[in-house]
Amino acid sequence: MGTQVICDPDELRTLFLFEKLDDDQLAWLCRDGRVELFEPGLVFREGDAATCFYVLMDGEVVLTKLSAGEEIELVRTDHRGSYAGAWTAYMGDKAEQNYTGTLTVTRPSKFFVLDAGTFARMMQEWFPMALHLLEGVFFGNRNANEIIGQRERLLALGSLSAGLTHELNNPAAAAVRATSSLRDRVAGMRHKLKMMAHGKFDSSALEALVQLQEEAATQVAKAPTLTTLEAADREDELGDWLTDHGIANGWDIAPTFVQAGFDTDWLEKVAGTLEGADSGVFEGAIRWLNYTVETELLMNEITDSTVRISSLVNAAKQYSQMDRAPFQVVDIHELLDSTLVMLARKIGDGIAIVKDYDRTLPEVPCYAAELNQVWTNLIDNAVGAMAGAGTLTVRTYRENECAAVEIGDTGPGVPDDIRNRIFEPFFTTKPVGEGTGLGLDISFRIVVKKHGGDIRVESVPGDTRFIVRLPLRPAAADESSVVRTDTGGE
Repeated sequence: MGTQVICDPDELRTLFLFEKLDDDQLAWLCRDGRVELFEPGLVFREGDAATCFYVLMDGEVVLTKLSAGEEIELVRTDHRGSYAGAWTAYMGDKAEQNYTGTLTVTRPSKFFVLDAGTFARMMQEWFPMALHLLEGVFFGNRNANEIIGQRERLLALGSLSAGLTHELNNPAAAAVRATSSLRDRVAGMRHKLKMMAHGKFDSSALEALVQLQEEAATQVAKAPTLTTLEAADREDELGDWLTDHGIANGWDIAPTFVQAGFDTDWLEKVAGTLEGADSGVFEGAIRWLNYTVETELLMNEITDSTVRISSLVNAAKQYSQMDRAPFQVVDIHELLDSTLVMLARKIGDGIAIVKDYDRTLPEVPCYAAELNQVWTNLIDNAVGAMAGAGTLTVRTYRENECAAVEIGDTGPGVPDDIRNRIFEPFFTTKPVGEGTGLGLDISFRIVVKKHGGDIRVESVPGDTRFIVRLPLRPAAADESSVVRTDTGGE
């Protein structure tokens, strides 16, 4: 707990959370809340009972979350009015009332603090409508977080987990940021709607304005793609229009309208709808429509992020074959695609991936999870051979009664004098400590001994291809009866 100091209602009014409150409400906050000073260090810890709601008045905070034993930094900000803590206290027993992250301050900082019960009472009494909106956002986020939570299970995928975690963090962080911004925009819409309700225009004008709001929301989904120059020109045009019509800081609004595909003709339509209204009402309406557009854009961002998370999770489940029978009949291309997704970060941007799939191939009876290990070993070796630059080719085709999978690279090739040894256990061309020499041996055992197939290599400088052939009919693979042939060719 920090050092308590005097609470000044006028200072609270400077925070965006409280700027619209009246004098009585601000006095209530100072009476039932408190202002505390914290030295650098811990404010609250993840998992502890959420007893307080904190609003930053001065200083800098860092919010972290524990993931697989490691503290992951989610937010670092010195923005006045940023809040954290028991913000779901108003939901009572509908939500778990524990801190969902750890909050620390990096320098002496000042907070306005409300006890959780006091905060809940304030929300229930002052903002009954907002509670319904926030509950919807909360439970929507919970569903998204359940998807994100699968990231923890993906860490069990060993060396692939680091790359996959990085890929998941990007859309997850984008969804978190967009959700936070969305909450602010919804609050802004409420404030503007209240102001507009006291405006001097009739019900038909208000109805027309609501229709414009619907049009704005629809337009976002079909906004044209503009070049940077086109967008800049349109922003200038809209910014001038807004300024000429008395909209303060119109340049801040213009980019949002441009992103949604609006032009000055649409703004003229808005102006015509509100003809006769005073300037304050007109500006409020413009900002209300701006909040509408921003809300749609943010929801699109959340959708894109969660779809990306879902696709990554599905690829990981396909790769690991979670909850699936060990032996099954599968589309070999699904296995290859999931492996490429899992290895995407390791492959990097310097290597082009070419897929040449024969989609007429029938499904293959196989041990899918173990074949994914084969693809991982072959692709990993190909990527290593190209040292970060080149072309990785993944090709499939039918060869007699087998499905053939070819993994090719544009590296320096496999020298003739070692080509017949590369599938031997513990043989490796990598420096000490960088390879075990077991990857290709394991791949050989899975393909030949477990599936009754074949694996071979064809290589010249700039064109190395590992070719795996898998029978299209299940074979009785008796390890003791399999004779190992020369793996350098046929």
